[in-house]
Amino acid sequence: MSTTTVTESGEPFEKPNKAVDKERRATIAVAAAVGGAGLVAAAVPFVISFSPSERARAAGAPVQADISGMAAGEMRTVEWRGRPVWLLNRTPQMLQTIKRADGEVADPKSLRTAYPTPAYARNEYRSIKPETLVAVGICTHLGCSPTGPFAGGTNAMLGSNAGFLCPCHGSIFDLAGRVFQNMPAPDNLEIPPHKYLSDTLLLVGDDTKA
Repeated sequence: MSTTTVTESGEPFEKPNKAVDKERRATIAVAAAVGGAGLVAAAVPFVISFSPSERARAAGAPVQADISGMAAGEMRTVEWRGRPVWLLNRTPQMLQTIKRADGEVADPKSLRTAYPTPAYARNEYRSIKPETLVAVGICTHLGCSPTGPFAGGTNAMLGSNAGFLCPCHGSIFDLAGRVFQNMPAPDNLEIPPHKYLSDTLLLVGDDTKA
């Protein structure tokens, strides 16, 4: 309830009831609290969405690759850090094409440092074992994915050479992932860190010694 008095001008003035005013303040406080809780609840899905998923956490983890049963000349692809990694089982004939390309590739010894080659792959075949190539299948020019492998004489761009062709801007690579001379790609294909857990089991993404 409220009481009425008269001001000096003679106009009636209604005094607020303190109990009612207190009740109104309590109602406003409750409403504000509920509204705040609603905002927090609405924000929770966004906060959760920023939390790294199991897949994201595993994206940088090493990947095991079983190369047993691979046919001669077969290539398989595994994903590591969201990138394709080629596993190519090279035949003796394929290895010979690499030797023949030594004088035509831009960096035969993999000495360039833009995409450093691990010491254990800094050889003619760019591999731990000559027959098995482990390379990131992304062109070092603008990040396209080359196609192949092509045998010698089966691709106009490669001519008599065997290797890979990047369809975006025409860069060509031999079967060791070495870029040929005078190509848009500035470097050889990247060799990721890797090691053998057994004769037929590779670990891509980790080359630390036990």
